[in-house]
Amino acid sequence: MNSWINADILHVKRWTSNLFSLILHAPIESFYAGQFTKLALYDTTYSVYKKKIQRAYSYVNAPSNENLEIYIVRVLNGKLSNLLYNLQDGDKVFIKKKACGFFIIDEIPNCENLWMFATGTAIGPYCSILKEGKNLDRFNNIILVHAVRYQNELNYLPLMQELCHKYKGKLKIQTVISREQNKKSLTGRIPFLIDSKILEKKIGLSINSENSHVMLCGNPFMVKDTYLYLQNNRNMRKHLRRKRGHITMENYW
Repeated sequence: MNSWINADILHVKRWTSNLFSLILHAPIESFYAGQFTKLALYDTTYSVYKKKIQRAYSYVNAPSNENLEIYIVRVLNGKLSNLLYNLQDGDKVFIKKKACGFFIIDEIPNCENLWMFATGTAIGPYCSILKEGKNLDRFNNIILVHAVRYQNELNYLPLMQELCHKYKGKLKIQTVISREQNKKSLTGRIPFLIDSKILEKKIGLSINSENSHVMLCGNPFMVKDTYLYLQNNRNMRKHLRRKRGHITMENYW
């Protein structure tokens, strides 16, 4: 049984008016990098009776780090995200004792090029995987692509750059901005950047069924559109435990 336990809020990093990270401490069970948990709070807005509201969030921290980190988007009129945004250092939040999910590196088959695509806060599980660094020697190249709407949403870019230095050439990072232009970032949606081969030309590597595996995490529209493009145009299929494929996916809402 996956019980709720209390987590202490060590710090709330408010990056923007709608993006924030919670730094927590809680006696959770060990987890695999890339997995998610659930957070919950009681909501008594419309009733004297306490009602627990909950939502799933991925860990940003490596499993070996005793401080837990969650990256969250504050949703307009979203009950839980607004309550979480307004928490203060020293407050408490409920967290699930056990993590869940199969978006982990051990589920990815061996390949030459591992492509990691994320939108928004879905950069979290990749940060966890790359911070932990286990079982990554199977890949010659790891390409981390983070797509956001605006430049000020690239809050984990310094960490991405730090990880890039740590992996000494194995890890390549590329940011994508959809609603404004920046010299260091590509512009547009991920499916378009793959279809036009703009991304592959920039990185210097190709996405194909012969030597690549693609991880997709984030906006369900991005995940679906990118998956369909790769399936229909690059002869790539969904990876299953019973049948090896080239694409692993996780929707973020």
